[in-house]
Amino acid sequence: MGKVIALANQKGGVGKTTTAINLAASLAVLEKKVLIIDADPQANATSGIGFDVRNVKTSIYECVVDDLDPRNIILKSEINGLDLIPSHIDLVGAEIEMLNLPNREKVLSTVISKVRDDYDFVLIDCSPSLGLITVNALTAADSIIIPVQCEYFALEGLGKLLNTIKIIQTRLNPELEIEGFLLTMYDSRLNLANQVLEEVRTHFGDMVFETLINRNIKLSEAPSFGIPAVLYDASSKGATSYMDLAREVLQKNDLTKIKNSEKVIE
Repeated sequence: MGKVIALANQKGGVGKTTTAINLAASLAVLEKKVLIIDADPQANATSGIGFDVRNVKTSIYECVVDDLDPRNIILKSEINGLDLIPSHIDLVGAEIEMLNLPNREKVLSTVISKVRDDYDFVLIDCSPSLGLITVNALTAADSIIIPVQCEYFALEGLGKLLNTIKIIQTRLNPELEIEGFLLTMYDSRLNLANQVLEEVRTHFGDMVFETLINRNIKLSEAPSFGIPAVLYDASSKGATSYMDLAREVLQKNDLTKIKNSEKVIE
């Protein structure tokens, strides 16, 4: 059964979608079967993998509201083993339509349960809010990756997000864990970036990924070509950072080919 990981932070512009696309692509390159669920009405993950949002006729919206079988709308990307359930601007209205549904917080869980056995990882790209769709994503997920931009304001909203996670753990999904805090847009030349890095690592310790996602122009350019950085420029700093992150995620989940006992050098 595949592991479901939500990428969430109610602050916009912290690198959620960039991480969803590039982590998924890197895991697929490392021969894992990966599904991205684009749960953001902006549909940036959909376009970032190479699909024209204007041509998307059925999306996660129909699965959530009309109980459409998600297996019928899965799109295959250019990378072998990387699939997508697309999003659409209609998803904006889904929260209102879901209000009267029984178990409204668990609708996405039901959708994902139909496909998770076919994949090693299911990554949910959440919208920058703590609305009902994001609550659904966190209720469906086994763990959450929290991208944190290396800037002062990025730290301000973390308390609210952690509070939401705690409520979901208490009431809806006691199995939910924090996979890790991921520091994004890091620039070692900036004092502020180093201060944020130090503060997050001091506060959250082992919950922070060792991998840092550096500021990189190739990461910014790749979505305009509709491909992940690993296809756009595999040798770029951004692509290698996400490959490192993918290996770290595999290691955390004991999915590397090297046994833990063999990783220790005496």
